[in-house]
Amino acid sequence: MKKFHLNFSPPQRLVLLLFLYSAELTASLWMAYDLRFDFVVDPASCQERYFVLIWLVPLQLVLLGIFYQLRPLLAYFSTPDLRRMFHALFFSLIVSLVVWMVWGEGFAPPRGVLAMDFIFSLMGLAGIRLAMRNFQESSTVRRKGPGRQRRRVVILGAGDTGAVLAKELSLKAGSGLFPVAFFDDDPQKYNSRVHDIPVLGPPEMLPEVMEKLQIQEAIIAMPSAPAKRIGEIVRLLRAANVPCKTVPSLDQLALGQVRVSQLRNVEIQDLLGREKVELEVENIRHVLQDRVVLVTGAGGSIGSELCRQIASYRCKLLLLLDRSEPNVFQVEQELIRLEHGQRIVPLVSDILDQARMRQIFERFHPEVVFHAAAHKHVPMMEHQPDEAIQNNSLGTAQLADLALEFGVERFTLISTDKAINPTSVMGATKRLAEIYVQALHAAYPGQTKFMAVRFGNVLGSSGSVIPVFHRQIAEGGPVKVTHPEMTRYFMTIPEASMLVLQSAAQGTGGEIFVLDMGRPVKIVDLARQMIESSGLKPDEDIQIEFTGIRPGEKLFEEITRKGENFAPTTHPKIFRFLSQPRDLAVLRQTLQNFRDSLHQVEEGKLKLLLQAAVPDYKPGAAPHSQMVPSIAKPEGPHNREKNGTENGKHQLFGLPEAGKPNPVPVV
Repeated sequence: MKKFHLNFSPPQRLVLLLFLYSAELTASLWMAYDLRFDFVVDPASCQERYFVLIWLVPLQLVLLGIFYQLRPLLAYFSTPDLRRMFHALFFSLIVSLVVWMVWGEGFAPPRGVLAMDFIFSLMGLAGIRLAMRNFQESSTVRRKGPGRQRRRVVILGAGDTGAVLAKELSLKAGSGLFPVAFFDDDPQKYNSRVHDIPVLGPPEMLPEVMEKLQIQEAIIAMPSAPAKRIGEIVRLLRAANVPCKTVPSLDQLALGQVRVSQLRNVEIQDLLGREKVELEVENIRHVLQDRVVLVTGAGGSIGSELCRQIASYRCKLLLLLDRSEPNVFQVEQELIRLEHGQRIVPLVSDILDQARMRQIFERFHPEVVFHAAAHKHVPMMEHQPDEAIQNNSLGTAQLADLALEFGVERFTLISTDKAINPTSVMGATKRLAEIYVQALHAAYPGQTKFMAVRFGNVLGSSGSVIPVFHRQIAEGGPVKVTHPEMTRYFMTIPEASMLVLQSAAQGTGGEIFVLDMGRPVKIVDLARQMIESSGLKPDEDIQIEFTGIRPGEKLFEEITRKGENFAPTTHPKIFRFLSQPRDLAVLRQTLQNFRDSLHQVEEGKLKLLLQAAVPDYKPGAAPHSQMVPSIAKPEGPHNREKNGTENGKHQLFGLPEAGKPNPVPVV
């Protein structure tokens, strides 16, 4: 037997609503008259009632139509619909009172009837819509109920995210999940119900009720919870042998990239944890909206995320440039799925192809450029410095010159913390790129605003250690770590990209921005956490093997270099550094010398030439103190903490404890 659902065409829906609303409004007015006259309506009032019906009900229907209550989907009714319904009936009440005041009884009902009619009409219409919604939801639940092999799940987190998730799982076709209970850290929610699902207690209570509830899976719906708490919950679930998933991050939800119900496995970034980034959205929108934006390296981890976020700000045109055709295709298809297809242009090109890049600038005239294309693999670039110099330094200089020539408003270079006191070719070539864009800005003030943004490793990027560890764990080990004390800063891809946009929006030119990268993480601790999150035990199920520091690597990355002046910004997670710009003519001659020497001299000589161009570069040397510097919080609208220094000066370097790095940089 075919089931009945509330799926009607627009004309059918209009006819149905007109019929139901007319019947309800007539009944409400009829009941109001009966109650007003104690169910004994005199002949005059009875005649008045018929007359009022002729004009009042059509008036109410017209007003309901004006307030969009004759075109809604029948299965949906929420607070905005109720508010519009109230406004429509309230305006009809005002009109009725005006008629009563001008023409008196006989043309309009008594005031008591009007008041009761307003109440009955609002309750009746809302009741009809709620009944329709309840019917559709009940029908949906019956069609996909527990009898259809839906997995019984519990939701950890009874806040807004958990409530939305429970609702979507109950109604979403093909979810295959049936929520049976909530667990939450807030005692005030215990013994209550959310969408008719009980909140039983804290997550630690889960093992006690597992068997009784027949729990098959758990979903962590606590996107704002501290990483430490998420780690505790994951270990609890692992110990109870309960498979778990989690909702998308707050950053992804805020950007509208995903829905709450798009569950994923618990990743290492959930266990490391980063605070939610608060953006000055209007500043970013002012820079990007209705502008032509070019992103180089658009197919990479950072480049593709920049494209997703830039597109959400409704730029006029977004140019996706990468020399990898498959990567450009992937990000293009993703942006089309996100309904940005009308404003994107995929471009397959190498930034070193000067004729092609000039053609792109002449055709599209980009107004904002984010330069993310670069060679980033440290050990690989050590053995081919000519390629690193050509792509990272010469390619950046060529692109920056084009930006200046074609009047680009803002040019943002995506740099790296490895450019600070570099010991690697990759870091030195990125530092040379920073030096060049600073010199270009100083030489041509008032034109293109050139700036650079430095940050550390990005969780899950193509060059990150995370996918390598995942593969090694899947293969049964060993997980290979270079050194027990190897320490790195980590950021998530969305967080880094958001802060890059924020830096570009507030930059005035010539700055190097450094992002607050939080606490440094030992790579061996990261490996242990990843092994444990896979349900295995380090050094028992999966061995950890130390392989030794690779060429060009540091034990600890640094925050700033000598000679850079610190200045606060309006954003608490972004710091500004300024240094004396170099002479542009000398730099251009240096770059020309590199062009003449590339692919013609041996690696060692190229590194010496690079060291002459970047005096901070120490080929193959460990950093002078092997310490992790720190930055104090800037005095500003976000942070005004006393740091104990005279006149609000900011301490840029913190000394480590004896023989080991400072574990918590003050940022």
